[in-house]
Amino acid sequence: MQYRCEATTLEGFIQQLAVCYVGRGYWHYVTGRVPAGKDAWALDRKLIQKYGIAVPKWTRARRKRNQGRAAIQYIRHRDFFVLLATEGSHKFFEEEAAVIKDVRQVPITYGGYSVSLRGGRVHVRIAEDAYKDLRAYFLELAVHRSAANLVAEFYGVPFEPFGPVKTQLFSLLAEVNAARRRAGYSRVPRSAVWLKRRYVKPFGSVAN
Repeated sequence: MQYRCEATTLEGFIQQLAVCYVGRGYWHYVTGRVPAGKDAWALDRKLIQKYGIAVPKWTRARRKRNQGRAAIQYIRHRDFFVLLATEGSHKFFEEEAAVIKDVRQVPITYGGYSVSLRGGRVHVRIAEDAYKDLRAYFLELAVHRSAANLVAEFYGVPFEPFGPVKTQLFSLLAEVNAARRRAGYSRVPRSAVWLKRRYVKPFGSVAN
């Protein structure tokens, strides 16, 4: 069967990774990069074949239920890939033992996002370094731009508004407004933070 694994957008990659994989029990993972000059599709085929990933979802469920076997997923965006596994037995745990991480302990960080599992819930936020850059940028602009201009800047933030992302952005907005208040400028409204997350086709175009 055909197994789709190449996410065409960063947003689709994060959505698929967080909602469909981490959110469904794929907590053990390894990450990697396609070596420069190498055929990404060749690597995809190699890993999919090696770990027997391209099976129907009902076969994956039966193996897990009846045989205690782990299920495996694979996804790639550009040259970055992630192999993920559920609890259970599988050659993945033997072959990758030295580098396997647990998303409950170590977040998957890519493209400025951080994906983890906290308290049994998927947690997608802006990664620490990316947030520090964003914060520095907005605090630099806080007292040098109009409120309308800052609203446009917030709308242009390149991160999908998952719950934790919105919390981070509201915190940043509060800092911006505190700086503007001290300088005697008007506040930037809360509506500057975009609330509705786009749902995208991970392996296709952006959905309406």
